[in-house]
Amino acid sequence: MIPELRRAYNAGFSQDRYRSYAKRLSERGGIEIPFRLAETPVFLPPALRDEMVAASLEIFRQLSTPAALQRSLAAVPQRFDVPGCDDLPVFAVTDFAVAQEAGRLVPRLIELQAFPTLYAFQVAQCEELSYVCPDGHRLDWYLSGLDTPAYKRVVGDAILSGLAPEEVILLDLDPPHQKTAIDFAFTEKFWGVRALDPSQIEKRGRELWYDRDGKRTRIRRIYNRLIFDELEATGAKLPFDLTSRLDVSWAGHPNWYFRWSKHCLPEISHPTVPESRLLSDFSAPPEDLENWVLKPLFSFAGSGVKIEVTPGDLAAIPETERAHWILMRKIEYAPALATADGNFSKVEVRVMFVWRNGAPFPVLTLARLSQGKMMGVNYNKDKTWVGSSANLWPK
Repeated sequence: MIPELRRAYNAGFSQDRYRSYAKRLSERGGIEIPFRLAETPVFLPPALRDEMVAASLEIFRQLSTPAALQRSLAAVPQRFDVPGCDDLPVFAVTDFAVAQEAGRLVPRLIELQAFPTLYAFQVAQCEELSYVCPDGHRLDWYLSGLDTPAYKRVVGDAILSGLAPEEVILLDLDPPHQKTAIDFAFTEKFWGVRALDPSQIEKRGRELWYDRDGKRTRIRRIYNRLIFDELEATGAKLPFDLTSRLDVSWAGHPNWYFRWSKHCLPEISHPTVPESRLLSDFSAPPEDLENWVLKPLFSFAGSGVKIEVTPGDLAAIPETERAHWILMRKIEYAPALATADGNFSKVEVRVMFVWRNGAPFPVLTLARLSQGKMMGVNYNKDKTWVGSSANLWPK
């Protein structure tokens, strides 16, 4: 989207260079990457980047008022309510579609989540993509004036909170087989925090313990990547009850996954945020239903989203479940990224934050590319210049 950088990159592109980049990234993590890597970075204009950051900060300001925080408590299902929730999240992200309006590129909010994302893997992806760019040493990818050591220090502080790395674990179901396992590998490389399945944890009273290289080790903090939707969908049984009182702190308390999510979109007033309403607030389907997208409030990876909504889709949702679905105005992604093979890809940008001194602090971004109706794999099968990417801009 920065034309001179795009032209130079496309002119020098080759499949061999792309395969070499993907191979180096996988080798650095020490495992195979199960998701598709796009052939290119996104050259994100600094003005558009800054617009996304400013919009995110204003959205978080609105969500952090006492009244909004009180409302957000209702988003947490009682069966998933974990004690000891922090007053504010540790991590949050905003996802923006790159759209076009009045001849210029503009951000439009698609999703937000107070849940950690690829904070480790994305550093390596940005670095490796910069290496395949002409004059890549002139490019940057960090926010807030950070460089790599400062970024690792800021995010490491959020994850560890002053504890020794062995006292902190990353929690997820069957970590080696998660699509984000590559991020878990880099998390251990950067901060010494190891990924565990709940079955590897022993509960002693209110304490949690695990085996670390043959030594029984007390867990004092959990970097939470476990999603309750997945826990319920798989029927996995935990050896301890997460909703009981435990002597641990959380780097990303589980309740925040629900509290800041699509559930709060109807409450936000901002030009970047499309009209959003809970399905339970409609007495009848909107007359222009073709202009709306139907989304479950708490799904992950785009599951359950319907972009061609019919009255039958709405009627099929029981009254008792309608408060768990949202109708959101459709956003038309711009064909913003010209590819080397003569096509155009759509761009979605995620802005990543940690909380420092009670305030959101922007640290990094990531990008996803699509040529289908949505960003998900199912909508981009057999397509190229799609998938996981990074945003780069001139230093």
